[in-house]
Amino acid sequence: MLLAALRKEVLAANVELVERGLVLFTFGNASGIARGKGLVAIKPSGVPYDELTPESIVVTDLDGKVVDGKLRPSSDLRTHLELYKHFPNIGGVAHTHSEAASAWAQAQRPIPCFGTTHADYFHGPVPVTPPLSPEEIAGDYEKATGEVICRAFAGSDPDATPAVLVAGHAPFTWGPDVAAAAHNAVILEYVARMAMATVTINPAALPLAHALHDKHFFRKHGKHAYYGQAAAQ
Repeated sequence: MLLAALRKEVLAANVELVERGLVLFTFGNASGIARGKGLVAIKPSGVPYDELTPESIVVTDLDGKVVDGKLRPSSDLRTHLELYKHFPNIGGVAHTHSEAASAWAQAQRPIPCFGTTHADYFHGPVPVTPPLSPEEIAGDYEKATGEVICRAFAGSDPDATPAVLVAGHAPFTWGPDVAAAAHNAVILEYVARMAMATVTINPAALPLAHALHDKHFFRKHGKHAYYGQAAAQ
């Protein structure tokens, strides 16, 4: 039952990426992890989204071996696996080639926090990775992509900034479950568009003041958060 539920959640997250306009054709994928079992469910490689079913979602172990499913997993599987191995609190990963966020990735520039919408979700700029070396590209490319993402978060909290831009490539986002990962992908694209408009209007625009950035982030996150409604007892 656990895997059946996870497959449905992963399918729903993949569909969400399409419905929100973040995915063109088969660009992108989302996955979720059952940490107690060490299993990951992910979109199959190259399958159109309108053909996906819960049964077509592929289940692998943390070494990438298919343990349930008849299709090949996404070619980005090994990137997802690296994130699950190094970011212990995440339960889902989403990858898109959404237009604005990918443009920042192609420009190899982090997305600065110019306003409170960004601050509500990301505690700091959305980082960009260093470019992969020719050796990394020629080797286990997808694994190297995951490794360079993890290196970009050395000394910082991936739970506080659940997104990254892979240089020359596109964004990855994550969250406590796959629905949250997809949600963060939607927000990232919105923030990326606003940041692009901000620097177009004023190329000398300054990042949001730290005090206001912290206020907006911590009123939604952490033990002193007060945004929204208290959980039912």
